[in-house]
Amino acid sequence: MRRIIKEIFWFFCFLLLLSCGKKENNDNRKTFNINLDQNLTSLDPAFARNQNAIWMINQVFNGLVQVDSALNTIPCIAKTWQISSDNLTYTFNLRDDVYFHDDPIFENGKGRKVTASDFAYSFYRLIDPKVASSGGWIFSDKVKDANSFKAVNDTTFQITLVKPFPAFMQLLTAQYCSVVPKEIVEHYGKDFRNHPIGTGPFKFKFWKEDEILVLLKNENYWEKDGDKRLPYLDAVKVTFISDKQSAFMNFIKKDLDFFNSVDGSYRDDILTKSGKKTTKYKDKFQLFTGPYLCTEYVGILVDTSKTLVKNSPLRIKKVRQAVNYAIDRAKLIKYLRNSIGTPATSGFVPKGMPGFDSTRVKGYDYNPKLSAKLLAEAGFPNGKGMPEVTLSTSTTYRDLIEFIQGELSAIGIKVKVDVAPSASLRDLMAKNEVNFFRGSWIADYPDGENYLSVFYSKNKVPFGPNYTGYFNKEFDRLFEQSYFESDPKKRYELYYKMDNMVMEHSSVVPILYDKVVVLLQNNISGYPINPLSLMILKKVKKG
Repeated sequence: MRRIIKEIFWFFCFLLLLSCGKKENNDNRKTFNINLDQNLTSLDPAFARNQNAIWMINQVFNGLVQVDSALNTIPCIAKTWQISSDNLTYTFNLRDDVYFHDDPIFENGKGRKVTASDFAYSFYRLIDPKVASSGGWIFSDKVKDANSFKAVNDTTFQITLVKPFPAFMQLLTAQYCSVVPKEIVEHYGKDFRNHPIGTGPFKFKFWKEDEILVLLKNENYWEKDGDKRLPYLDAVKVTFISDKQSAFMNFIKKDLDFFNSVDGSYRDDILTKSGKKTTKYKDKFQLFTGPYLCTEYVGILVDTSKTLVKNSPLRIKKVRQAVNYAIDRAKLIKYLRNSIGTPATSGFVPKGMPGFDSTRVKGYDYNPKLSAKLLAEAGFPNGKGMPEVTLSTSTTYRDLIEFIQGELSAIGIKVKVDVAPSASLRDLMAKNEVNFFRGSWIADYPDGENYLSVFYSKNKVPFGPNYTGYFNKEFDRLFEQSYFESDPKKRYELYYKMDNMVMEHSSVVPILYDKVVVLLQNNISGYPINPLSLMILKKVKKG
């Protein structure tokens, strides 16, 4: 009852806020209603470390550049840019018609024009130890100091790198790289997390944590769709219902316009095993799916300096390859995920990534006969003499791991499943203290380097994500060579070679490349699906 009273109260607050934000007839207002199953950690771009924060920050802020639905880097506040011949200096030519949202701290309460010095401030803020941004990795190993960010004049901004990084333009599309106004940030201090002022299509109005978030249309937004000023929506209203099944029922009642990530006990109610809408919901809503830059995998620690590796049969490459061939990924995806995913048979870099080519990287198809042959060649015919191995997972993925347990059992590999809290498992992975584990890698930016960096020896734990302890001098040489290759096609050739090396060594068992799943009411149009699963609402229309 208390929850219902609270929801009614915040609904009326929302109506009051919306009426304050616009004077036209209420009946014509278009509000996009969504639900997030977890509270926002922050609305400050310096802390855009999870999907919910990224989604909302993307509505309120802009950066130098942005991505389109095909993950191309396209202009945003930067109209054009030039890269020096040594690939170290990036010069950006900024628009002169972009303004921050209004705020009482600005002169006369009106948002001022964005200048190059705002980007210099915003970017240094990510590596300023006083801020302790979770996005510090964006620039920490790529620039020398604050002087690496230079406002040449109001509309010319320059970044100087200490070494080439060919994916730098893609990296700048991250929400961490949004522009913020120095005087507002310094005035509000840590409270900037819940008092964000940006330049985006929507402006912040109200946030009651765990209850409601309201964003209103930025009437002065600079971006247009042809000759029409964006955004089309008047407001975005966000609720925070943690139970996804309850949220789905609100979607069916049309209280929500958007729903994503179909999972859990209600998946079979919505989707057939082939991934289509069930008859029950045939005409009730729109369903969109597409590649998502996330590889679900099983990792195997191969660093033989570790005691738990010295005593494990998984230290033997043929055993690891046998594990890879033993899993029917297509069956797993069809029956456990209702066809939401693609079998990961083409390497660690996922489908949907620019440059992905399933013909250039040889992964592992389902081949139990070859799996049994490799196991026998490793000295364990039908698994005889092979000690039991422990496969660690978190509760959410228990069904997937138990399926893999069954597949390995079929060729004679005895597997014990250990279920641990997600945080505990991540901690063990980050210390190389778990031998056989379920993991996933979600792209931070749309370049294959982001995935291959997981196997670079200098990214060893605890400072990097090389959770399998894969060390290969030739891989490292190719990885470092790729940093000096500015031609994308030539760089992709290096990526294919590296991915093939990782597959042959078999320190990871890629299971599936994930998919974005979005449900929209029938009167919603203009919502773009993209492999980063980035929420972009500026062109959304509500009929």
